[in-house]
Amino acid sequence: RERERERETVMKGRRREAEEKGKMENSTEEGHSESDVVGELMQVIETVGSFVGFTRTQRKECLNLVRRLKLLVPLLEEIRELHTSIPAKALYFLTNLKKPLLSAKKLLKQCYHGSKIYLAYESEAVMCRFHAVYDNLNRALDDFPYEELGISEEVKEQVELMGMQLKRAKRRTETQDIELAMDMMVVFSKNDDRNADSAIIERLAKKLDLHTIAELKTETVAVRKLVKSRSGENAESIQQIIDLLGKFKQIAGIEETNVLDGPVSSRSLKKCPSLFIPHEFLCPITLEIMTDPVIVATGQTYERESIKKWLDSNHRTCPKTGQTLSHLSLAPNFALRNLILQWCEKNNFELPRKETYAGSSAELIEEISFLVQNLSSGQLDVQREAIVKIRMLSKENPDNRILIASCGGIPGLIQLLSCPDSKTQEHTVTALLNLSIDETNKRLIAREGAIPAIIEVLQNGTDKGRENSAAALFSLSMLDENKVMVGCLNGIPPLVDLLRTGTIRGKKDAATALFNLSLNQANKSRAIKAGIIPPLLHLVEDNALGMIDEALSILLLLAPHPEGRNEIGQLTFIETLVEITRDGTPKNKECATALLLELGLNNSSFVLAALQYGVYDHLVQISRCGTSRAQRKANSLLQHMSKCEHIL
Repeated sequence: RERERERETVMKGRRREAEEKGKMENSTEEGHSESDVVGELMQVIETVGSFVGFTRTQRKECLNLVRRLKLLVPLLEEIRELHTSIPAKALYFLTNLKKPLLSAKKLLKQCYHGSKIYLAYESEAVMCRFHAVYDNLNRALDDFPYEELGISEEVKEQVELMGMQLKRAKRRTETQDIELAMDMMVVFSKNDDRNADSAIIERLAKKLDLHTIAELKTETVAVRKLVKSRSGENAESIQQIIDLLGKFKQIAGIEETNVLDGPVSSRSLKKCPSLFIPHEFLCPITLEIMTDPVIVATGQTYERESIKKWLDSNHRTCPKTGQTLSHLSLAPNFALRNLILQWCEKNNFELPRKETYAGSSAELIEEISFLVQNLSSGQLDVQREAIVKIRMLSKENPDNRILIASCGGIPGLIQLLSCPDSKTQEHTVTALLNLSIDETNKRLIAREGAIPAIIEVLQNGTDKGRENSAAALFSLSMLDENKVMVGCLNGIPPLVDLLRTGTIRGKKDAATALFNLSLNQANKSRAIKAGIIPPLLHLVEDNALGMIDEALSILLLLAPHPEGRNEIGQLTFIETLVEITRDGTPKNKECATALLLELGLNNSSFVLAALQYGVYDHLVQISRCGTSRAQRKANSLLQHMSKCEHIL
């Protein structure tokens, strides 16, 4: 028995030693872990602070989030200074803080490196991710043990301030760029043939900062990564993004290739990788070996065809240096061409065959000057031929639009808008539409007094003339001062009439113009007085026209206006909106839910009417399965409905 007792005593002693040893090891590991957690959190905040140049659609939200995250730095620094060993409770909170910080880093990284087109297309979904980050950060900081850690009152107040800012940011009313949203909807809609398409594409390219070669190459890389990460998911929306990127490239004068193939250049070199060719022989734009090198005003050399496309796309800077070009002349670089030919002969390399450059700018200026002169001819046939040629020259070439304006073509065309011949009017207004795509020309056309004459064609012209007049007013009204001018000159009533009585294409062009004009507060009243709401309600109810989203978007602009709200809120239309939330496309449901929310926030009777028509179940379904924006709107409307029921 004594031996057994002795053995038990020894075993207990060994167990005690083992436990103490284990505690020491655990303590060492915990100490290492504590140091790592604080260091890792500091590193995450430092990394997100280094991100600059966020995409425009999320720039404000990104900068605000980075600024708020930096408010955590003094807290972490104070913890590191005050404690060599962090209490278990505090360590738990810090570990919980790590996950939302990493989520914030991932989101900010996507807004920094991601596809600009995708981020604009999914702006609502991205905003939901920001709100989720805000929620998670606040939860992680709730009941943080400031006193236990000895954190100063100043630092505590700073962190609590951050928490309040995050809560306010989540409650903040949506500040979506509604003009951008409408433009995205138009370019992504299927089988759309409205005339304003080119102007919309150019505006989108500027809004998304995708109009230079460097920006488009970066976007191409981002889209490739997006396609790879999606692995075939959302194939339709991904294809739409790729198609829009192609349109942006076309405007910038870059030849389109399959976004998914080859290196990121206008065209990939075949059979001979560029690294085998001397760098100075490659065009800086296409990265191809040059066959016809020319020198621009800055002294840089480019392939003639490539730099010509760059200049034709209304660029007036050197692509490589970014300097403004003092002139647009191109001088052949014979010395470099001879060196390239010698290298090709020595290395048995065949230069790609290219079409020779046809025509010169001097000849083009002479031709345009001659056409502008003929606009003043006393013979109608000569005038009409000149208009048609100017129309074709200005259709696709940005440089031609500038040349025609500089040669005095705009005043001559405006005079012919009053020509009694309807076909001449039609060609003239279409030529002005093409010229108005250029930003400077928009101001010039309005300043020369074109808007009253365009409105006259809109009222009394041919179907084609009315369509193109609406498209021209849309293009001109991209400038805020022109929105005001079109409204003051009584241009809205004939647009409403075209919306009501026009062809399908005319209705679409009228809707696009009316949406743009209604961004101006005074024009909302004018549109409502002109009777815009009945035809919009008809477009919503007639599914065959395929204009439900456009009509609902305009109604959403008009709904905050008291007169508009009362006219929109007819019981029969509330029932139609409820039916759309049940049977519409995802985008239809999104727009209908947004409009119901806008109406309901201002008048509880609209909410009660929608409930009577059975909207509740549809909203619950949308809140689970709708688009990101639709889910947000549905949840807001459901919350508002519960408040209304509580009050009643």
